[in-house]
Amino acid sequence: MKYLFPIFLIAVMALAGRPDVLPVVDADTLVYDVIRSLGAPARADVMVRPVDGASEELGRRIVLQGELAAGGKQSAHFKCTSCHNVVREDPVLTEMDPTARLAYAEANDLPFLPGTTLWGAVNRESYYNGDYEKKYGDLVKYARRDLRGAIQLCATECAQGEALSEVEMESVMAYLHTIGLKLSDLPDAAPTIERINRAVTNKDASREGVVADLKASYLLASPATFVLPPEDRNTGFPVAAKPNPANGAAVYKLACLHCHEKQRYSFFELGEGVDHYNFLTKHFPRYTRYSTYQVVRYGTSPIPGKKAYMPHYTKERMSDLQVEELRSYLNAGTVK
Repeated sequence: MKYLFPIFLIAVMALAGRPDVLPVVDADTLVYDVIRSLGAPARADVMVRPVDGASEELGRRIVLQGELAAGGKQSAHFKCTSCHNVVREDPVLTEMDPTARLAYAEANDLPFLPGTTLWGAVNRESYYNGDYEKKYGDLVKYARRDLRGAIQLCATECAQGEALSEVEMESVMAYLHTIGLKLSDLPDAAPTIERINRAVTNKDASREGVVADLKASYLLASPATFVLPPEDRNTGFPVAAKPNPANGAAVYKLACLHCHEKQRYSFFELGEGVDHYNFLTKHFPRYTRYSTYQVVRYGTSPIPGKKAYMPHYTKERMSDLQVEELRSYLNAGTVK
């Protein structure tokens, strides 16, 4: 397989003991490799293990297309990109702000999804955080501090598919490293390349401070807060701002239609049109699986013979105001 051992790390080793020459660390260097070069211990749950037959390309196909090593699909219902982007989705890496994320998604033509992006997953240190323990119970114990455990939980429970083999798992890990954070992705307040190079070369106590400052430049975990539907579904969520139908249109296009248009990942079909708007608007105040309040905040459950289901949106992935904006947009398009 293709090993992830950047050239710059070889340079670091070659230049050891030469404080007058700096190693080759530039804007395209992966943050994961920079932190390792600064002396941080390698994480067993993230480092790629050499396994015959594993490759970045296979990992890319598994994540993007749902293909397995021996052919066939990992899941008959979903693939990783059903719920996760594989590129940057937050303009500020230290904040989980659904309002900013929706604007960024519109500007960059990205889906607005319930799962955190896989971009930078190898840089995070915790998974299935917050309230996900309420949904998955003890399964979270094997996933929260172990990226491989998180991937398997996603493959079997979230995707309702097959567990990954060792070859498939290491391929996915190799691919995820290719979409890890680079130094150029970090904000201006992050350590400079010059500061990093000097810390790598000098091997002094300043290294720990550089590592800490690097990690402070992005979230080490994605928070997850489960919230309930509004107490009164007729009046909806009590929100401070007036719902903007234009934002609701973006939610409908980038979230709802991502899964439901032409039944892409769902048996329930949605599209642009009065009939669809009328149906959703009518069911908002009801206590049914067709109520947007119900499915956005609770999701639906897989059942025998129909394992495709809808994952719910946490507070960090879709705000109450955005749900009201969706309702406002749909209501404006209905037949009065």
